[in-house]
Amino acid sequence: MATNTTSSVRRTSPATDLALIAVFAGFVAAFALTPAIPVGSLGVPITLQTLAVALTGLVLGPRRGFLAVLLYLVAGFAGLPIFAGGAGGLGVFAKPSIGYLLSFPFAAALAGFLAYRLLATPRRALWAWLAGAGLVASFVLVHPAGIAGMATILHLDLGKAVLADLLYWPGDVIKNLVAGFIAAQVHRAFPTLRRS
Repeated sequence: MATNTTSSVRRTSPATDLALIAVFAGFVAAFALTPAIPVGSLGVPITLQTLAVALTGLVLGPRRGFLAVLLYLVAGFAGLPIFAGGAGGLGVFAKPSIGYLLSFPFAAALAGFLAYRLLATPRRALWAWLAGAGLVASFVLVHPAGIAGMATILHLDLGKAVLADLLYWPGDVIKNLVAGFIAAQVHRAFPTLRRS
């Protein structure tokens, strides 16, 4: 009896978790290096990086999502040219995008936490719920941190930094809708992912 219960809730192995963390760190790096759309003189381009961060959290959950994005940041801070525009090293701390970057592991963790709570019970339109989890993480963590980073580095007052950040909201909504849709398909295909 105990054996059947254990096998029905079989969890992923540490090796699988490490592999997923490494693969998704690479995934975030690849999306960060997609062609960037410059936004005025702000120095914070629009990339697909936030889509990858949301998707990492939604698919891997809070712990693995956090670690995957943290691994990506550590590799970039160590000098690998894997940030937007091929940047890398500690010089990115002087760029206005630093607030966004530093928020990413926490946003992945929050999106993953919310997603895994949503996945615990069957839901209609799961993709929309997952997209909502990504949007909450983005609007609660990524955007406030980005505003703080731009205000600090560019010496903007808070109002101007908020207005500058609003330029990124429409794209963020679209990217989280896409992330929610992809995450729903991944979880349907690989339901054991959430048994970590």
